[in-house]
Amino acid sequence: MSKQLTVSLSPHEKGDLSVKQIMWGVVIALIPTFLASVYFYGLNSLRVVFLSVTFCIVSEFLIQEFILKVKVTAFDGSAAVTGLLLAFNVPSGIPWWQLLVGAIAAIGIAKMAFGGLGNNPFNPALVGRAVMLASFPVQMTTWPEPMQKIWTFGADAVTTATPLTSLKDAIREGKRIVDLADLIPSYFDLFIGNVGGCVGGISVVAILLGGFYMLYKKIITYHIPVFFLLSMVAFTGVFWLIDPDKYVDPLFHILAGGVMLGAWFMATDMVTGPMSIKGQIVFAVGGGILCGAIRLFGTYPDGVAYAILIMNAFVPLIDKYFKPKRFGKEVNYEQ
Repeated sequence: MSKQLTVSLSPHEKGDLSVKQIMWGVVIALIPTFLASVYFYGLNSLRVVFLSVTFCIVSEFLIQEFILKVKVTAFDGSAAVTGLLLAFNVPSGIPWWQLLVGAIAAIGIAKMAFGGLGNNPFNPALVGRAVMLASFPVQMTTWPEPMQKIWTFGADAVTTATPLTSLKDAIREGKRIVDLADLIPSYFDLFIGNVGGCVGGISVVAILLGGFYMLYKKIITYHIPVFFLLSMVAFTGVFWLIDPDKYVDPLFHILAGGVMLGAWFMATDMVTGPMSIKGQIVFAVGGGILCGAIRLFGTYPDGVAYAILIMNAFVPLIDKYFKPKRFGKEVNYEQ
């Protein structure tokens, strides 16, 4: 009787990848985005990424070692992923102490307060970003212009508006889309990332390279990113077809802002997302529609972070209605 059966919560499914392999696989997938950020924003981007990752790892280590007094898992890659994603969601000119506040919120409040990895209901990096945006709205919406003073540190860089901000401001002033050619960057610039924005949310091609790598390594499946983007295209496309003078085309929405980073790297978080494929599709469709609605009718020009966080809150309900049949459940084969 000395050996006891340890029973854990379902689902009882064993994959080929360990937590550490998955997390460091995501880190590898984020390398193209990191390199693109350094290319466009230089040493300031490098500073933000280094500090964010360091703050997140150290915060998790200190909380586990000295507050919770549990086994330290700060070096399994999950804290590094949170640090990278938090860095990729802020401007390159953000002060270090504000980044520290975001890291403590992401690790301490969104992750460790709920019991650590696997128990957190909300994406930690997005919670950190939300706290920073609410606490430091000016600094979090001050966007350095890419490709200027890239090899020097400093906060005196020339600033610019993001394409989504410029578009929303112009529409509020009553301007038509056809008259905004000088405000809207080319689709090529949006694709490669030669626009103002967050450190890691600007280069679509870099994000796609990382996303395809995660698909190849089976770290994620295609369901969430594809249905997130398709639902956003469908939602924004309806309004564009109704009134193209007021609403920009869906391709612009896909290329601009943080929707690509959110769809591929944050909505696909296996801890804060649904378990079943059907549930993931519902989650993704809801997120894409919410993101489009916030962009078209909300105060914030982007909205992807809040769309994902809102859908995170619905995950328990989604899992309740979209889950695999219980083992041993009676099946009527005559139907």
